[in-house]
Amino acid sequence: MRGASTGGNPESFAKGRLSRALRRAGVASALALIFIAAGGAHAQTAPATKEPLSGARPPVLQPVPSPAPAPQPPSLDQLPATNLPPVRDEEFSLDLDEGLNVGVAWPDLNAKDPGDQVALPPAPPEEPMNADATGTPPATQTAGTDAPDVAPQETPAEQHIADDGSERRYRVVLNGLDTVAVDGFRTRFNSFSLLEEGKGKAANIAQINRRMKADSDLIERILRADGYYDARIRPSVLPPDNGANGKLRITFDIRAGTRYTLKSVDLPGLAEAAGRAPSLRTAFPVNVGDPVDADDITAARTQLAVALGETGFPFAKVQEPEVTIDHEIQQGDLVVAVAPGGYRTFGNIVLDPTSRRVFTARHLTRIARFDRGDVFQVSDVEDLRRAIVATGLVSSATVKPQDAGDGEHADIAVSLAPAKMRTIAGEIGYGTGEGARVEASWQHRNFFPPEGSITVRGLLGTREQAAGVSYRKNNFLRRDNVLSSAIAIRKQRFNAYDASTISLTAGIERQSNIIYHKKWSWSAGIEILGSRERAFYDNSITATNRDYLIVALPVSVTYDSTDDWLDPKKGFRLGGRLSPEAARQNGNFTYTRTQVDGSVYVPFGEKIVVASRVRLGSILGGVSSDRIAPTRRYYAGGGASVRGYGYQAIGPRDPDNDPVGGKSLAEFSLEARIRFGTFGVVPFIDAGNISTGFLPRLDNVRVGAGVGLRYYSSFGPIRIDVGTPINPQKGDGRIAVYVSLGQAF
Repeated sequence: MRGASTGGNPESFAKGRLSRALRRAGVASALALIFIAAGGAHAQTAPATKEPLSGARPPVLQPVPSPAPAPQPPSLDQLPATNLPPVRDEEFSLDLDEGLNVGVAWPDLNAKDPGDQVALPPAPPEEPMNADATGTPPATQTAGTDAPDVAPQETPAEQHIADDGSERRYRVVLNGLDTVAVDGFRTRFNSFSLLEEGKGKAANIAQINRRMKADSDLIERILRADGYYDARIRPSVLPPDNGANGKLRITFDIRAGTRYTLKSVDLPGLAEAAGRAPSLRTAFPVNVGDPVDADDITAARTQLAVALGETGFPFAKVQEPEVTIDHEIQQGDLVVAVAPGGYRTFGNIVLDPTSRRVFTARHLTRIARFDRGDVFQVSDVEDLRRAIVATGLVSSATVKPQDAGDGEHADIAVSLAPAKMRTIAGEIGYGTGEGARVEASWQHRNFFPPEGSITVRGLLGTREQAAGVSYRKNNFLRRDNVLSSAIAIRKQRFNAYDASTISLTAGIERQSNIIYHKKWSWSAGIEILGSRERAFYDNSITATNRDYLIVALPVSVTYDSTDDWLDPKKGFRLGGRLSPEAARQNGNFTYTRTQVDGSVYVPFGEKIVVASRVRLGSILGGVSSDRIAPTRRYYAGGGASVRGYGYQAIGPRDPDNDPVGGKSLAEFSLEARIRFGTFGVVPFIDAGNISTGFLPRLDNVRVGAGVGLRYYSSFGPIRIDVGTPINPQKGDGRIAVYVSLGQAF
């Protein structure tokens, strides 16, 4: 951001010239110069010159990189000057009313580096706090001020810090910040300060002085960026105070002065755009009388640019702000030029030849949330880009407006780099009762363009084996709709039943994905299953086989207000599932499976989340629990249910003391997720029960408790839970272990 500054007043300018002449001419010649300077002072003018307000800083400041252990630390030029205001060159002057003070030694105004000079403690509070790099107050005054000049003061011997080459640790103290209305001043200072960067190691006086000089400039630049143009910063080195463990005190006494305000705000070119979009008149929130704050002005410029892009001006340009500062009245004039570039509505989506290998313009029109003729909005363009990336079919996507040439429309030019379409993935897991399992898959994500994927899966486990092929069509007919179908064969050998099943499924759904986390999601489909299942039926003392043919029409709906799809930290989820089913096994019968799931997540600080879950299920209909296929009954126990118990282990038992399932289900869970960086600890307690009636009963509720370990990877938390049953049934183990990807709920 550029700006402007008016120099010091004419009288101070003349005094500065005189002070230099005195050093060259001596006393006699100086008397003649006094007369000349006094007569010429009123003829001097201080024209307004544009001075950059480069204090326009990004919202997040990056720390200065740590300097290598070289003899010389980084110079001020190596600091990120584009993020902080420049250092102002000050004129030194002598107050003639106080006499010539010829016998007082002048400070070396041409010194470039304090070297091994000794930094002295600050002068008494009533003295000006403008200091040279050594911390010694100069016998001068900043141009344009009325404060009296002060001669150099000697430091008491007991406070003198000898530069004997020894290295000592130090701490940094900033005094006077209570008078500074700068948000995050200390954070900004700590991020860029050379003193703060090196205070963990001992340093000698020469090194400290060089760092103090750089940090003095840094403080001034931070203050100037927030409108404090008359700030005075006095650095000094003081002996250790009591309880400081021998650390030197590096102090900066800060007098911020008056905060400059805006006398005028001019936005040339905006009136033309506001004629088509009246809301733009209030899109720049900085007004006359506001502080000359670089952060606020930069944020307002960004806000105006966004508003133009959201109201039909895709080619608008907002120039860098310019501020003209008048030090005499302590105000500034702000100018932000606007080039609207013409009002436009959406035109056509245009793909380059490479992009046509992945998508068609028609398919992207279906994905886009805008139609031809809608008012151009840059957020809709970005939304289209993110939706393209979410398909997983591209490695990069460029989506930008281009002039259609008719003066009315802006076409959307799309350029894509295709990604690799084939993926091989795998998953390993273990659970008590479920056994170990390894699953692998091969996928072609665009086998039937556009977005028609084929996935082949295989599962090998100690208790379960499966193989299948599935088809998935993303963005089917409209944005975010998914059409899917699958055929699979599965063999299961659990304590509750043995089953060999072949299934055909198809459905349409609207669900969340890794980029778009939706509040509402739903699904509807059809399932056709043929299954041979071995279990104990009709109170038999021996297990027998039954063959089932089942047709189900499952539907579900979920509301999700959480902040994260995979690892929620706040909010809640509530979902319901309804599945009317018709079965054939020694006759025909029907029933309806229902289930309600709810969970809530409450944060306590930044590292702890308390999570709770409830699940209720019931099979409605006159059919008995024994008549329903074992694979369609409810079960409880396991890593995603009541931890501490084996998989499906809770509930009624058969003659072999194995679970038989039931018609109703009730489960409750409570856990505290305590995170330490990339790891976490999760103590938990779960409870649940299975009943043979259609309503769940709360007697004989089984309770499990334990603790889990989490590793928070880039693709989601990996969990290991170890639980124990509090009131086990006969045959339940003392310890149950679960390993999987993702939180338990």
